[in-house]
Amino acid sequence: MTEPASEYPRSSPLWQLTLARLREFYREPAAVFWVYGFPLIMAMALGIAFRAKPVERITIDVQNGPGSEALVASLKADPKFDIHTHDEADAKLRIQRAKTDLLVIANGSNVEYWFDPNRPECLAARSAVDAALLRARTATDTLPITDHTFEQPGSRYIDFLIPGLLGMNVMGGGLWGVGFVIVDMRLRKLLKRFLATPMKRSDFLLALMFSRLLFTIPEVLILLMFGRLAFGVQVQGSLLLLIFVILLGGACFAGIGLLIACRAKTIETVSGLMNLVMLPMWILSGVFFSSERFPEMVQPFIQALPLTALINALRAVMLDGAGFATISGQIAILAAWGTIGFTIALKLFRWK
Repeated sequence: MTEPASEYPRSSPLWQLTLARLREFYREPAAVFWVYGFPLIMAMALGIAFRAKPVERITIDVQNGPGSEALVASLKADPKFDIHTHDEADAKLRIQRAKTDLLVIANGSNVEYWFDPNRPECLAARSAVDAALLRARTATDTLPITDHTFEQPGSRYIDFLIPGLLGMNVMGGGLWGVGFVIVDMRLRKLLKRFLATPMKRSDFLLALMFSRLLFTIPEVLILLMFGRLAFGVQVQGSLLLLIFVILLGGACFAGIGLLIACRAKTIETVSGLMNLVMLPMWILSGVFFSSERFPEMVQPFIQALPLTALINALRAVMLDGAGFATISGQIAILAAWGTIGFTIALKLFRWK
């Protein structure tokens, strides 16, 4: 007599399908790492970073001039201030480019504050400096204060932010728009069909890059138009140079996207690799605040990142009206990243 199937769990379709899915998952080392290993690494890193809450540092610039030394001495008494001194031109440019939270100027017995009222950290810095300077004076002293705010187009935080958002959008489009597409085509067995054709790998990969660049143009134009119409953000430099930088940045990140996806076989793997590449640049490359806020010892690494080069070039053209020669260093970095990424991807690429 044949026993009921329920008494033989190994022959159950549910059991066998579950085992098959488990075997498929654990035979993919990259998927196992991103599901189990990466969260542990992040938890460990964040646990170390926040094991003791440090004193919050506020970046303050003091303009060189009469009375600046006494002003710096008064502010250094408070450990939460990170004090820098600059000449007038550099000091004004730093506060406009969000490289500092507040600019303080000693003008005789008067103290001037320069800040962006739309940045909460600027308002907090103004209050903290105001309190520190009052504590440093006697009860009979007065502290005349004059506030200067940046409201004109080109000197506001939104003017600083839009190029960062443009760079972030170009990076995301280049990586996801190329890398994700390749893995999706590999999963649907479409790449195997291309393998049967006389097409070269270089033609296929370049076609993906060029098509991504065509999608990039309307994306960035929409963001530029929105910034102009909604906030009055203007392009001070050449529009053609700005478009060239954007296209070069798109090609650079498309090349990196090809490299990431050239052998990835699952969505989980390519998604993890994409996030591994993008997250550090989101934090370090100055999308929302100046990358110069990070320690000097890591600046060479930060400045060599492709997103840092792209954002710095965009800001130079949009805010300062810079020409090609001024941003040639950033252009060289983008070209190098894109060329190296595409060359290695071409050698390592697999159709299946």
